[in-house]
Amino acid sequence: MTIPSPISNPAVLNSAKHSKHNLPMSYCPDCGTALVERPLPGEGLVPWCPRCEAWHFPLYNVAVSMLVVRETDGRILLVKQYGRPSYILVAGYVNRGEALEHAVAREVLEETGMTVSRLCYNRSQFFAPSNTLMCNFTAWVSDADDYAPNEEIDEGCWFTPDEARAHIRSGSLAQHFLNAALDAGLGNAPAD
Repeated sequence: MTIPSPISNPAVLNSAKHSKHNLPMSYCPDCGTALVERPLPGEGLVPWCPRCEAWHFPLYNVAVSMLVVRETDGRILLVKQYGRPSYILVAGYVNRGEALEHAVAREVLEETGMTVSRLCYNRSQFFAPSNTLMCNFTAWVSDADDYAPNEEIDEGCWFTPDEARAHIRSGSLAQHFLNAALDAGLGNAPAD
């Protein structure tokens, strides 16, 4: 499988990697000293604490988002949350020390009451507004009759893949993940 680069221009990639403006921290998380950028071989400019004499790589959150697919008919669950009017994918943060696959199963169970029977990693993308690496999966459920949303979900609806494309929040990362997975055939029910 060929994994497309979200940034194809090496100059853009290089400037993002080495730009001071993309560093999320200015002070040492251990001692509070102002960090300075120093070249680290093979890494470029990296925040350095002169007091601790330690490198500090950027910190960020990690979350999972899922195309929750009903095994019986391939319909996809889209949800509305927190009073917002548009549909998105089921998603949630990964706990410290937790495997991504476990986070997928846990979030689907917590938010929908359903158990993941199979899952497949699709792709990831950094989401700058929340400083989060979003990791997208397809998660198949065989117990869709047990759908019981928790308080985080205002509304959920099962859509065919084409309906899901039409109803997901336009311009969102969820739309990007949904379309990419469906275009790659990853939203189809797996064969036994």
